[in-house]
Amino acid sequence: MSLVNGLPAHILLVHFVVVLVPLTALALVAGAIWPAAARRMGVVLPGLALVTLVSVPLTTQAGEWLEGHVAGNALVQRHAELGDGLLPWAGGLFLLAAAVWWATGRTAASGSGASGTTRRSAVPVRVAAAVLSLAVAAGAVVDVYRIGDSGAKAAWQDGFAKTASGGGDHH
Repeated sequence: MSLVNGLPAHILLVHFVVVLVPLTALALVAGAIWPAAARRMGVVLPGLALVTLVSVPLTTQAGEWLEGHVAGNALVQRHAELGDGLLPWAGGLFLLAAAVWWATGRTAASGSGASGTTRRSAVPVRVAAAVLSLAVAAGAVVDVYRIGDSGAKAAWQDGFAKTASGGGDHH
């Protein structure tokens, strides 16, 4: 994908990633910490994570096309390098979302007849899932921020006047 309605697809697709990664991270953490939230989200949790995962390489590929069509400099190169690192984070979000969804479904399927021993043995797994989810969610969100910041610098560095141009009559 290169152009959408005459604009580089990357500058449009990046908005999906900027919204979907933090949204998926938030949903994952909520589901990992509160099983009731995971039950309420149901299949939406891994579905959202899958859409997020798919949006990352689409955006990256569109970015690679755009990189070949703009004047290259160190800022563009840095942005491209950072962008290449997001896919593992998105993959981690998806795998954990699928695991939280699956584990929540298994727990619900075992019903209220589960013994206290079974519930106690699930606590370490839930804690591990919550900690891992928090770590991957934080890493993904920080990475999106870093990528976006570098992209904004690449696009806008020296591309605007720091003071108003005086193009209008402001009295």
